[in-house]
Amino acid sequence: MAKLFSLRSVLCGLLLGVSITAQAETVEKTLDNGLKLIVRTDERAPVVVSQLWYRVGSVDESQGLTGVSHALEHMMFRGTQQVPDGEFSRRIAALGGKHNAFTSRDYTVYFEQLAADRVEEAIRLEADRMANLRISEDLFSKEIQVIREERRLRTDDQPTGVLFEQLSAQALVANPARHPIIGWADDLQTMQASDLRRWYQTWYAPNNATLVIVGAVKPEQVFRMAEKHFGSLPKRPLPSFVPRQEPEPLGLKRFTVHRPSELSYLAMAWQVPRLLPNQAQTDAPALAMLAAVLDGLESSRLPKTLVREQKSASSVSVDYDMLGRGAALFTITAVPAAGVAVAEMETAIRKQLAQLVQHGVSESELQRLRTQMRASRVYEKDSLFGQAMNLGRLASLGFDWRQEETLLEQLLAVTSADIQRVAQRYLVDQRLTVGVLLPEKTTTAAITKGAKHAN
Repeated sequence: MAKLFSLRSVLCGLLLGVSITAQAETVEKTLDNGLKLIVRTDERAPVVVSQLWYRVGSVDESQGLTGVSHALEHMMFRGTQQVPDGEFSRRIAALGGKHNAFTSRDYTVYFEQLAADRVEEAIRLEADRMANLRISEDLFSKEIQVIREERRLRTDDQPTGVLFEQLSAQALVANPARHPIIGWADDLQTMQASDLRRWYQTWYAPNNATLVIVGAVKPEQVFRMAEKHFGSLPKRPLPSFVPRQEPEPLGLKRFTVHRPSELSYLAMAWQVPRLLPNQAQTDAPALAMLAAVLDGLESSRLPKTLVREQKSASSVSVDYDMLGRGAALFTITAVPAAGVAVAEMETAIRKQLAQLVQHGVSESELQRLRTQMRASRVYEKDSLFGQAMNLGRLASLGFDWRQEETLLEQLLAVTSADIQRVAQRYLVDQRLTVGVLLPEKTTTAAITKGAKHAN
């Protein structure tokens, strides 16, 4: 299942790390073959979460081979020499556990949740399919049909799926983050089992993986299990990741999508930077806090003003992920209220951005945001799975899990001047792509009629 992570997950994940680390022991070890192990002891319940993170996703793919990471994720459940097709799921279910996987732009993750005294079976099964996956022509031909249908249901037949896919493709021209995680439809038609075998042999190696275990376990016990089952697997040379750099944007871009839809949608995306490992950079945390000022929390500006007060939008959301290996977009998505034109909605959003650029954020507003962020962490994200997600994500993106507190401090140290500065620098038309989804009978003239730029 392809999945992206929103601003809320980033902020709350970082807060999670700080609130839990003080209570739990976290230990890291790397096996001789390069497999990184991170174990956090949390004995509040006799359960465990096991996550195996491979540092490969859609940003590693090239034109003509998009969707191969997600397709391989599907095939990982179709059996090995020792564990036949479907047997993996049956064994986890027999232990009273559950499992799944997801693919993102940056990594592919396989996870199990089960009783703590059954964790070795999850480790054994993951080690087996790291080394012994079978990708037969027959099973591939069946699974690729499932994937094509998944794309049809989640993207081609979903108006917003088409809009957001086009938004990335239009806003970015060179960086592989422009490609859909599930892959372009034509690539899924031409994909072969041999493509997946090469991808598996290239990326599914212990020195490209991180095993994260969180729960009622002792680190040394987990290390012994991992050494027993993973230790004999050989490391392999890995391709160096050098994605194509996105050229500096040259001006405002607009596009329109006409699809069968009950509603119109507006999507605005600006090219912005990310926070990179081992690189001093203050813009990304400020952009993350800007996104939280605009949305993400109940007191944030856009839902408060546009939805509840002015009632010009039925919904509005902001998304920015400051961590990642590909190019980043800062996006605002809105659904106009009944009787409100898309152009009016864009003008209303621009007005709010212009006010922020001109006047900044008050210290009291920023302090409320910091307080709500802490409260959100305490009440919403206190879970074993969330802890494992945060540890694995940081490790897979080249950060150290010990940086949890440092990253949080960077967010909470952002000032009103920082937010105002990044809004002035990045939320400009030169960096902007505007996408509009209109029901098929709506005329194109409705997009721009009466639109007034407020910046």
